[in-house]
Amino acid sequence: MSEPWSEGETVALKRPGAAAILVRVARGPQKIGNEGVLDLTELLGTDPGRPVVWLGTTYHALRPSLSDLLGAVRRGAQIVTAKDAAQLVSLAGVEPGGRVAEAGAGSGALTVVLAFAVGPSGRVFSYDRRDDFLEAARANVRRAGFESRVSFRLRDVAEHGLDEDSLSSVVLDLPEPWAVLASAHARLRVGGYVATYTPTYNQLERTVRALREHGFDEVRALEVIERGIHVGEGGTRPEFEMLGHTGFLAAGRRVD
Repeated sequence: MSEPWSEGETVALKRPGAAAILVRVARGPQKIGNEGVLDLTELLGTDPGRPVVWLGTTYHALRPSLSDLLGAVRRGAQIVTAKDAAQLVSLAGVEPGGRVAEAGAGSGALTVVLAFAVGPSGRVFSYDRRDDFLEAARANVRRAGFESRVSFRLRDVAEHGLDEDSLSSVVLDLPEPWAVLASAHARLRVGGYVATYTPTYNQLERTVRALREHGFDEVRALEVIERGIHVGEGGTRPEFEMLGHTGFLAAGRRVD
């Protein structure tokens, strides 16, 4: 059974056929964008699933899924898609309680996924060389309710390396991930993984070559293609359009 709502949690207000609206559980009225004012005081101490009537529409107050959280990300920089983010979590061995370094932060979509994966006992260290990207990522992580799980750092890791030890995972969404691999190898725990995301073949080739040169084991490279299926009565077939190339993924493991 789910725990009752407590103050400060993020709640997904859901109605059929529409995307969830993410708000904080708080005492007293709060302004929701330009839509109006909402008071969720009565949710405190109750279980998820309770109906909430707002502006004449009935919603159900649910704990947000990862899809709900990603749907609410406000984009600035190009974000890593859900299909690639899920594979990066797997390739990097991200798990509850993990200590994960991420660079760069971008709009924070991947940061949200990593914070979701490490859980309340884990920690994500998110680096970017641009302060405006960090501010956008920080706002999206706060909107998801994960600000206590993430530390943001203004740092050019390609030039200065990572500054956290005993990392369980390193995830690099950078134009030059090969420049960080020596630092990643030194900062990872034995058995930890590094995973990278790059858009071009040239970047992928150089990254994989550097993974091998720095002594990473289990080196892999792949691409994720997503194709929807149109399901109809007696006429089920693949969709004509699909989500094709978005980026190339590579990964390796520190095994001394």
